[in-house]
Amino acid sequence: MSQYDSQTYSGNTEGKQISAPILDFRNRIQDLARPNLFQVEIGFPGILDDGSPSVGGATGTTENATQSEAGKSKAGAGASAASLATFLVKAANIPASTVGVIEVPYRGRTLKIAGDRTFEPWTITVLNDKGFALRSKFEEWSTKIQALQQNLQEPKTIAEYQANAKVRQYDRQGSVVRSYKFEGIWPSTISAIDLAWDSNDTPEEYTVEFQVQYWTYDTDANAGNAVSKDASS
Repeated sequence: MSQYDSQTYSGNTEGKQISAPILDFRNRIQDLARPNLFQVEIGFPGILDDGSPSVGGATGTTENATQSEAGKSKAGAGASAASLATFLVKAANIPASTVGVIEVPYRGRTLKIAGDRTFEPWTITVLNDKGFALRSKFEEWSTKIQALQQNLQEPKTIAEYQANAKVRQYDRQGSVVRSYKFEGIWPSTISAIDLAWDSNDTPEEYTVEFQVQYWTYDTDANAGNAVSKDASS
């Protein structure tokens, strides 16, 4: 029995003991996870190099070279997209766990049995840095998968354009308590950035939607993912 079970506290009602459920609640939960204590890490695929998009123009032509140069990041060679992502991804989500349902009719009733597992797209919200360093990486990634001018792609295999990502949940002491790894992701949608003369006191931001093959629990010093024998008994 827990030390908090049926715990009572001294009260001033005719000298009797009264229960204090709000304190039991406090003691049992200890603390709650906070949605703003997280970090996203994105592992970009090896097909990305200097941030030049694949425009799909004829190789060696002036038009192709001009458009490729125009699409490069203006953040400079020292900008690391993977490092920037940990700072600029302002919103993400812990993935849903979804198993389909097969309904089998039987004499006026329905037996529901487990179907197949599905994995929903994963969406992040990104603050736009002044040199477009991170957005240019996402755009390069997208255009390497499917060029802008023609129905062509640079990767020779599917695996070449897919990568991994992680989202970590922290507690208020700065420790990782839960970590998820997304396998085989690639950007299917990079949203528009709205521009307006009356948009004051706000930074640019956009969303990126990734298709996901599946997710797993990560194991990097992640005590929150482990279930001890004591806890399971």
